[in-house]
Amino acid sequence: MPIINLLRRNAELYGDEVALVEINPEEQEKHARTWRDYELVETTKAQPGRAEITWMDFECRANRFANLLLSRGIGKGKKVAILLMNCLEWLPIYFGVLKTGAIVVPMNYRYDAEEIKYCLDLSESDALVFGPEFIGRVEQISDRMPNVPLRLYVGENCPTFAESYDKLVTYMTRKDPNIPITDEEMAAIYFSSGTTGFPKAILHDHASLMHSAAVEQNHHGQQRDDCFLCIPPLYHTGAKMHWFGSLLAGSRAVLLRGTKPRWILKAVSEEHCTIVWLLVPWAQDILDAIDRGDVELENFTLDQWRLMHIGAQPVPPSLVKRWRALFPNHQYDTNYGLSESIGPGCVHLGVENIHKVGAIGKAGFGWEVMIADENGKPVARGEVGELAVRGAGVMKCYYNDEKATNAVLRDGWLFTGDMAQEDEDGFIFLVDRKKDVIISGGENIYPVQIEDFLRAHNAIKDVAVIGLPDERLGEIVAAIIELKPDHTCTEAQIEDFCKGMPRYKRPRRIIFAEVPRNPTGKIEKPKLRQIYCGGSLVEAQTKR
Repeated sequence: MPIINLLRRNAELYGDEVALVEINPEEQEKHARTWRDYELVETTKAQPGRAEITWMDFECRANRFANLLLSRGIGKGKKVAILLMNCLEWLPIYFGVLKTGAIVVPMNYRYDAEEIKYCLDLSESDALVFGPEFIGRVEQISDRMPNVPLRLYVGENCPTFAESYDKLVTYMTRKDPNIPITDEEMAAIYFSSGTTGFPKAILHDHASLMHSAAVEQNHHGQQRDDCFLCIPPLYHTGAKMHWFGSLLAGSRAVLLRGTKPRWILKAVSEEHCTIVWLLVPWAQDILDAIDRGDVELENFTLDQWRLMHIGAQPVPPSLVKRWRALFPNHQYDTNYGLSESIGPGCVHLGVENIHKVGAIGKAGFGWEVMIADENGKPVARGEVGELAVRGAGVMKCYYNDEKATNAVLRDGWLFTGDMAQEDEDGFIFLVDRKKDVIISGGENIYPVQIEDFLRAHNAIKDVAVIGLPDERLGEIVAAIIELKPDHTCTEAQIEDFCKGMPRYKRPRRIIFAEVPRNPTGKIEKPKLRQIYCGGSLVEAQTKR
């Protein structure tokens, strides 16, 4: 069953109930400051910085956009790119594309102008929907987009090189176009995160999307009275596929535009959120803010918050230990996935396995896993190999890239590029990215293991480990360390702390600098290699 049928069902059964809430904390705080300035006593009925739509609103908006696209010749075989920040329009636009039978193409909001053009060309998109944050970037390439004739702008003051989405959809019927769509038809193109180079276009069918919804609800048990706080960008499979569990349950979700600890806790409190998916840096920031006294838990209503789960990167056990100490009644979970496997859940820890924190878990609902050697054959338990997954959520291919597809898809298995090992109880632990493994003096060194060790230092906020070229050893271990605010630490102190590791794993270079992460929380190691392997290492060291 195509996932658009879930939206139709929710509109029919729960039409008057709230489906989505958008919160913009900056707007809320700006409004609060203005009112204080004017010494106003009463409050208005309006809630600046907060908006919501019901399930029926959601369905009607999707239908109007679908009918707009169809009126412009956009239907099956066509592709529509979305370049928006998280907002109430995002998901109705996404579902409007799916309702036409066209393929939806979510795009990373961090792309610069040339990356936007690259992805439009790679996906062969026929239309682009974009918001005010991207006017300048789209304008730079507007004269070089002859194959993207339909350009729709969401917001006020539409630029001359686009048409106003808001005005056009107003004149469209809210009637469902009811285009027949099968599970086997293509639904979406997602882009790889780019942490290993230029993004690749990942093609999924409708069955993949529906499978991800079933996986998410099976893992986290969303019910009608749950409320999911969605903070990560909706262009990424992680945020959207976790929300698909709410769609399947017909439960409410909150889109929070901001990641400050106080904003997150305030949203959980005021919107009565029960499920929150965090990235490691945000969870770390919340814990640090509590430790510093910047936020006080007694000021928030948090008893209803039942589940905190983390994904998108390896989770330091030390972080979970700290979290459990402050939130002892929370269920904790972690999910492993990638866009090629329609996001999170192909490997899953499970709330009942808190004793295995540090592992990514076992095969998720409806998935198979294998740890393979270089020939694609299973390794013995305990040995390190490449993690491969198989199930209904595996991508169809890298769009228009047969060579790249054949490199990762073999006999139905998706080879992830992540190195892993299985313990005696069958739980899988990530060791590192295959391409991130450091070979120093003939020894394989896995940066994630060193990063986990260093994060236990009470002065370290974040850390990334990479290999630097070395004439004698081939590579040496370098640790880029970001310290917590108001903390100091010397290179000698870090070296002393590292004596708890085997000598061959200890960093030979300590660099105090910011650790860059992409919007899904992954460390941008290509960027670090470019900086520190490209001639600017000395400069970086002199600034610490």
